[in-house]
Parts: sequence; C-alpha cells; structure tokens
Amino acid sequence: MKPNDGILLRIAEANATDPGMARVRLDEISRLDLDVEIGDVVAIEKVRSTVGRVFRSRPEDENKGIVRIDSVMRNNCGASIGDKVKVKKVEVEEAKKVVLAPIIRKDQKLRFGEGIDDFVQKALIRRPLIEQDSISVPGLTLAGHTGLLFKVIKTIPSKIPVEVSEETRVEIREDPASEVLEEVTKVSYEDIGGLSDQLGKIREIIELPLKHPELFERLGITPPKGVLLNGPPGTGKTLIAKAVANESGANFFAINGPEIMSKYYGQSEQKLREIFQKADESEPSIIFIDEIDSIAPKREDVQGEVERRVVAQLLTLMDGLKDRGHVIVIGATNRLDAVDPALRRPGRFDREIVIGVPDKKGRMEILTIHTRGMPLGMDDEKESEFFSRIADITYGFVGADLAALTRESAMNALRRYLPEIDLDKPIPTEVLEKMIVTEDDFMEALKTIEPSSLREVTVEVPNIKWNDIGGLEALKSELREAVELPLLNPDVFSRLGIRAPKGFLLYGPPGTGKTLLAKAVANESNANFISVKGPEVLSKWVGDSEKAVREIFKKAKQVSPAIIFMDEIDSIAPRRGTSMDSGVTERIVNQLLTSMDGIEVLKGVVVIAATNRPDIIDPALLRAGRFDKIIYIPPPEEEGRLKILEVHTRKMPLAKDVDLKDIARKTDGYVGADLENLCREAGMMAYRNNPEATEVNQDAFIKAMKTIRPSIDKNVTKFYSDLAATMGRDISEKKKTEDLGLYQ
Repeated sequence: MKPNDGILLRIAEANATDPGMARVRLDEISRLDLDVEIGDVVAIEKVRSTVGRVFRSRPEDENKGIVRIDSVMRNNCGASIGDKVKVKKVEVEEAKKVVLAPIIRKDQKLRFGEGIDDFVQKALIRRPLIEQDSISVPGLTLAGHTGLLFKVIKTIPSKIPVEVSEETRVEIREDPASEVLEEVTKVSYEDIGGLSDQLGKIREIIELPLKHPELFERLGITPPKGVLLNGPPGTGKTLIAKAVANESGANFFAINGPEIMSKYYGQSEQKLREIFQKADESEPSIIFIDEIDSIAPKREDVQGEVERRVVAQLLTLMDGLKDRGHVIVIGATNRLDAVDPALRRPGRFDREIVIGVPDKKGRMEILTIHTRGMPLGMDDEKESEFFSRIADITYGFVGADLAALTRESAMNALRRYLPEIDLDKPIPTEVLEKMIVTEDDFMEALKTIEPSSLREVTVEVPNIKWNDIGGLEALKSELREAVELPLLNPDVFSRLGIRAPKGFLLYGPPGTGKTLLAKAVANESNANFISVKGPEVLSKWVGDSEKAVREIFKKAKQVSPAIIFMDEIDSIAPRRGTSMDSGVTERIVNQLLTSMDGIEVLKGVVVIAATNRPDIIDPALLRAGRFDKIIYIPPPEEEGRLKILEVHTRKMPLAKDVDLKDIARKTDGYVGADLENLCREAGMMAYRNNPEATEVNQDAFIKAMKTIRPSIDKNVTKFYSDLAATMGRDISEKKKTEDLGLYQ
C-alpha cells in the first residue's frame, strides 16, 4: 500500500495521559512510511474517519505495527482494541467556526456560565476536528460533569479536517446532541490504572472467544466460560468488568445479589434462568455477578434453603447439559473463601485472577487517570515528580482510596475559591480559568483519607521522630538499616542475595524507650503501621483469637510494606505448657509461629515486638526467621541520660545555672521515662517556688530528684544483664567489641 493511501496498523490502548487529547502515538517506522513528523495530523479510518495529531510512541512499541489512540477516537472511527485501521496523512485548514453540543441524555439540559465559548476555544487550540466527531474539553471537569463529551455538530469549512486557532469562533449549545443514546457513561481500558497484567489475562480469556471463536474451533477446544476476580474492596474488579464489556462490544448483564433473592419458592432461581436466557439470545454477552459470595456461599455454611437452591441453579446454568454459547460469566468477590467450592473449578470459573493492592507504579498510573482533567498548574516533569512523591507515601491505598484522595483535594481547592463565587449566578469563566489544585491541597487531603483495607486495624502514627529519642544511637542506626532500607532500597538485598530481617524483639527494663523506638520507626519509614494489643486479640470464643492474628497478618501483606507492632508480647505469646488458661494463648503462639515463618511467605512485612519479660516468651518465637534480631535496650548510661535530658528540656526555658551534665551524673538508675518525669516535676517545682516564674533553675531539678526516684536498682540491672548474656547484647556493646576486632 502506498504511503499516500495510508498504512494498516493495529489499535492498542492509549497512554494514561492521552485520553481526551486526540493524540495518535506512532512509532518511527510508521512515521517514515507515512512521511509525517511529530505534530502532523493523520486520519484514522475504519467504519468512519476521525483525525488526531501525531505524537511519539513508547520505545517498546517500535516495529510492532501498532497505533495507540484513546477510547473517544476509537468510538469516532468505529473500531476497538485489536482491530486494524487505515492511518493516512491529511492536511487541515484553520476553522472559522465550530459548533459543539454536549453528549448528555435527551431529558437533560446544561446551563453554562458566561464566557464558556472563549474558555472552550482556548482549551481546544490546535485541536484537529472533523464533523460528527466526539471530543472532550480539557479542564472543563469543574463545570459540573466529569468526562463530559461534546459532539462536533458543524465546522466551517465543512466536511474536511479543521483545527481550532486563535481566530476560530466556538459556539456551545446547551441542548443535547440529538443522536445521543440513553446511556452515555462508558468505561474504557484507559480508565483503569495499575492492572496491566491482570487486564492482559482477562482480555485473553474474554475478548478472543467473543471476537474470534473460530480460533478455538480450529484448535478443537472450548473457550473459557468464566473468570473470577478476587481482591480487597476498591481495587477495580467491577470497573474491569464494565471496561471489558464496553471494549469488546458485548452485551452486558449485571446480577446483583439482593435483586435475585426472593421470599417466594422458586422465584430466585427463575430470575437467574431469565438473565442467562436473555444473554444467550443476544450473544455475544457478558454476565457480571458482583459480590458473588452473597448469592453463592458455601452450602454447608448456610442455614437457609433458598441460598442452597440458588447455588445449585447457578452451577447448572454455568455448566449444565445446555451449551452456553458465546456467553462469558465474570464474578467478583472480596471473600473468595466464602464462595461455594463447586463454582471454583474449570468449566465454571476457568480462571481466578487476583486484583491486588497497587504498587507504587500502579498508584502513579491511577493518580494520573483521576487527575486527567484536573488543573494542577504544573508542567509534565513537575507533575510526574509530584505524583511520584504522593505514590511514595500512599502505601496500601487502592484505586477507590486514590479517587477519594483526588476528589478531596479538589474540594480543598474549591473551598479556597468559594468566597469569590456567587452561587446564585452562573460562574464567570475567569474564575474557572484561575482555579488550580495545588500540592498543599493533596497533602491536606492525605490527613483525612486513609487506606480502606486498613480501617479496622490501622492506628494513627504518632509524630515521633529519631531526634525525639535521646541516646541509643547505635540501636537507631540498626533499626533504620533493617526497616527503612528494605522499604526504600529493596534492590540492595536482591543484589546481595540475602533477605531482609523479618522481626525485631526489643526487651529491657520498663521505661527505656522500647515503644518509643517502634513509634519512631513507623513514622520515619512512612510504612503502614498496625498495632496489636494483647487484650484486644484475646477472645472467649474458641478460634476467634487465632483468627484475629491471621487477619492482622493478612491485611499487613495486602498493604505491604507494613509494620506490625506487638507491645507487651509476653501477654499473648507466653511459653507453652506453663499457662493455666483454656489453651487460648498456646493457640495464639501456634498461629504467630505459622504467620511469621510458615509455608506462606511474609513479604514486605516487618514485625516489631516489645517486652520487659523476654524470659517467659515461647522460645520457638525467638529463633532466626521469626525474630531475627533480639535487642537488649539497657538503662541509659551517663552520656545517654544527658541526651535524654536535652530532648526533654528542648522547649523548657532553662536558667543559666542549670547544668544538665551534673544532673545526668547524679541520676544513675534513671531510665528515659524517669528522666521525662524528672523534667516535668522540675517545671512544677519552679512554679511552686514562684507562680510567676519564666524559667527553671538548677535548684528545681535538685528538689525534683528527691521526689522522683529511679525505677530500677542493681537487682533489676543484674536480672537483665544475665538475660542479655544468653539472649542478645546491647548494640553499642557489640559495636565496641567489633571495633576492637574481638569475637565473643
């Protein structure tokens, strides 16, 4: 085929930033064949013709014979992903006038503000158009409709490709375009981020049998009949089903559990049969069963007869004597274990696909999609850096959480502009044009939006930083290396062929800063933080305590990287065989052992436990692979006490005669909690001596020492020193030994 006549290319999905922009991504070979440069206009022809501007393709697209265009352009030319279209170079003329009408339902009518014509004209500068095209207007999402499309009713000159210029007059009609169908909201593959692998598997199962059944007939096999999507709520299971139905051109039938169930005998099964019959009559069809666990639970676990009959009916419809034809069933659930096992076999649901929590790259894609029409007031490079920073600190956020985050950010921006807006009148275009959503709006929104999958177990991370902890420098360095390094630079461990530590047990006398260290680790690492409290885990019902531990680890793995913090672990994991209770703590210990180092791999989860009684913890927990590092946190020495005093007197107005070194020397036996209490008492002493006091003097500290006594003595110190000799050593002590080149 000659370049003048165009070339045939296969359609692929658009880049995440392209939808609504009329961009045509071509590789270098295709551009040479067509004799076009970046920025030229090409026509895409299939059933109809549409036009777009040429942009550079991804490096991996080179020499693959594909063209990337968005769903709006695909609909304009009557093609779908995988179809071959003719691409050819066209010349465009400057449009003198363009008339647009909104694509909304016939019973709707929009009311635009003053100056909307100028706003749209500026937004569409250099946009190539042709009559009967559907187009979107960037930045118009704040006008009340997200993803609002317009139909190009008329252009002057007419019936040829034109482009909008500074001189073009744009006219916006408020009445809907006459040929609009009732349903206009469509989901495309470009609206789904962070699930490229899963989408590939689903399209392979669904699109091929629907579009090319002859391939399966030639191979003598039956095509797959069902896909079961499972994963946490909000990850995009329903969205994928809608996108697949839309992009494959199949008829879509949705089944919702509550609508199927009926109190009358046999009616629930009849409704199911009717839906499958309709799908069969209008094939190719997709039947989507959302929350399938509600209508097809395990039959042995349900009491009602209706649920059992519905499950039996679903089994026969999906794999009965009658052939289903070109009807594919997609099921979605976030409770896979609750679905009847008879459904989970080939012939019914041929493949189970996990739609998990997105990683950093996936979160960036999702943020790009949800901010597609949002005025951020940044160039592309700054925008990419900004999304990277947001993706870094949104561990555990699913697609629905990120959508809520962008929505809340836009609401924060709107609140800034509300004082300038008279809501009783149309909003002026100048106000719309200057609206932007800033980084501060996103940061403010992050304070209110938390990961939905963690809402039951997450806790607010205290604002404790490393410099809020006095002393323990070697220990802080050790924890930072072991927890932050796997999080920020995981490739270090893979490069060296080692695994990151799984768990840390911090032990020592009460008040030495064990819990404080865990809080600082959680805050400084930006990981999801899950706190486990012994009394909350224990339950009087058999099996409930172990289930609670299982759920905590399951959620931590879903939203990894995460830190599980178990304070006072001796209360839930005592030595087995010594407890006089009903055996619940023994079962909890067994569950902890398997969760931390069982058959299932614990990836991206760090367990930190704290106790002041390590001698009564079950020894099986204390081995490497569970708690890799057992760290003794001793009472602070003089140098450590000085640093702790400096931390606690940071905001205290000290008199010139205060000598913190002298106080540190006199407070032998005081732990961090005692020193904090001492500083507080010194402040109160200063007030008692003089209610008008503006500073705390040395005398106040000396008097405070008479009432605040050290909480540990030589016996306690000896007890923990003896334990440390067998269980682990102080990091600083170990470091000194290594520095001397000794091995003990």
